[in-house]
Amino acid sequence: MANFRPLDLVVLNTFVAVVDKGGFTAAADTLHLAQSTVSAHMKRLEETFGQPLLQRRRKASIPTPAGERLLSHARQMLRQNALAWQDVSDQRLDGVVRLGIPDDYVIYLPEALSEFESQYPGVELQVDCGLSVDLVQSVRAGSLDLAITTRQPKSPGGEVLCQEPTVWAGAPGHDTQRRTPLPLAVSTDGVCIFRERALAALDAVGLPWRIAYTSASLSGLTAAVRAGLAITVLTPSMLGSDLSIIDSVEGLPELPMTEIALHRSPGRPKEAARQLALSLQAHIQARSTVGLNKAAPA
Repeated sequence: MANFRPLDLVVLNTFVAVVDKGGFTAAADTLHLAQSTVSAHMKRLEETFGQPLLQRRRKASIPTPAGERLLSHARQMLRQNALAWQDVSDQRLDGVVRLGIPDDYVIYLPEALSEFESQYPGVELQVDCGLSVDLVQSVRAGSLDLAITTRQPKSPGGEVLCQEPTVWAGAPGHDTQRRTPLPLAVSTDGVCIFRERALAALDAVGLPWRIAYTSASLSGLTAAVRAGLAITVLTPSMLGSDLSIIDSVEGLPELPMTEIALHRSPGRPKEAARQLALSLQAHIQARSTVGLNKAAPA
């Protein structure tokens, strides 16, 4: 049987963080460690296996084939460690939590849910994507435990998690915002507050417009914008690296702030749902701060 050495869970946790966060600096910030400590952890782990586990590229740290295999084991070991700790200390959470969220806000999910599952591996998450109006009704009916929605006249209530500017967005290198009539990429009529606000603002200042592209998903809308076919309306936190906020000097009207709300099922919440709500609240508020910084004038 081949010789082996026990693996340090702290070092494995660092390895997973480097991969998930895309680099040493981001991992250090997440783990509240010095970057030199992260580097030392990775050096020790690679010396243990006697081979590189990361391909160090300019913008990201990508696992090598051996690193990919280790990553799978590391996630399982960290998950089992969390279960053991919670079981012995009587802090384990189990059960199912049903979360509803619009497709536009899927950007909030990956990091928040990954962190939650790492912390509470005994909880099974079920995520349902849909329209804000429908998700609010599902929460009230008890078929969802939680829902994150865009607050609008047809889906009031809930706990406001953050406010973000509503902005016009286009693709760099295109002058789409200068065309007449103004081509728009928006959701279908009657289901999206962004569409209603955009059209109302343009009508108020007398700017002619046309609907060039409709889609129920943010990815569909942004694909049209990236191609220079239209501009759209969103919040800065939804803004990908391939889109940019259209400057006010272009003459487009200002738009009102957007509120993102958390809705909870009636009655006493399950502890797992309460913990997920706290995690989502923290992540959404942190992301909205980044969005505010993006929208701030240079």
